[in-house]
Amino acid sequence: MDALIELRDWLSGRGLEVVLIVIGAVLLARFVSWVASKITDRIDSQATGGDALVRSEAAKHRHSLIQVLSWAAIVLIWSVASFFVLDRLGVPITGLVAPTAALGVGLGFGAQRIVGDVLAGFFIITERQYGFGDVVAISVTGAGEPATGTIEDVTLRVTRMRSSNGEVITIPNGAIAKVVNLSRDWARAVVDVPVPTSVDVNRVNEVLREVGREAFRDPGLRPLLLDPPSVMGVESLDLDQVNVRMVARTLPGKQFEVGRDLRARVVLAFRDQGMSVPPPTTVEAPAGDVQLAREGER
Repeated sequence: MDALIELRDWLSGRGLEVVLIVIGAVLLARFVSWVASKITDRIDSQATGGDALVRSEAAKHRHSLIQVLSWAAIVLIWSVASFFVLDRLGVPITGLVAPTAALGVGLGFGAQRIVGDVLAGFFIITERQYGFGDVVAISVTGAGEPATGTIEDVTLRVTRMRSSNGEVITIPNGAIAKVVNLSRDWARAVVDVPVPTSVDVNRVNEVLREVGREAFRDPGLRPLLLDPPSVMGVESLDLDQVNVRMVARTLPGKQFEVGRDLRARVVLAFRDQGMSVPPPTTVEAPAGDVQLAREGER
């Protein structure tokens, strides 16, 4: 009987406080998540009409930063709530300092990879290497082919991206060896047109220039182009054909769409001119070429 009375007194006193602390932590954590989702939704709606690929670098950074801050705030809320619960349960918190320190040292040695992931994620976010909505190719240590897709989430520990096939790829930040950002500031669509050596190259160049001018005048394609497509000239020479390169600066992430449109225009233009050539192929601009082009514009 006395035990039941003591249990009732504890439930009406400290037990009630424990329940209120847990409920408060749950509500506060959900409030932080709700505020973070509202802020990120507002950032997305204000970033270039809601296109996840074409948005300002500041918007991408703010989106990633909000996600990290909300995650850190939720962890802090539950940590503080845990200490209050232990105190209400009568567990001496001061007596846990030494065991916690020893446990922390042990976890530090055993969780070096997690610490490396968190540090790598911190530098990824602070240096703005990439953010939500960027199209990137990530080379992972020990893996063969790089993972290519659109960034959907960046935390201090992992990066989540979605491939063109709809697959969700989760990569620990500490395992990232190289990142190629395909949607930073601007992109470049590169179309290599193979033509027989018997065809007049000057005539080919003129046809391609006209294709570029028409593409730049097209109301549907004009918003994706930063300037008129240009003809670079002969890129390579083979035994029976030459490759003439055509390039166009585009909005970030729109180089693939522009490249497909230009290929179709080139095929139709050559057909109208009575020139029989193989279908043009598109290649991605090497990172070095992109960097040189940017330096040249400066």
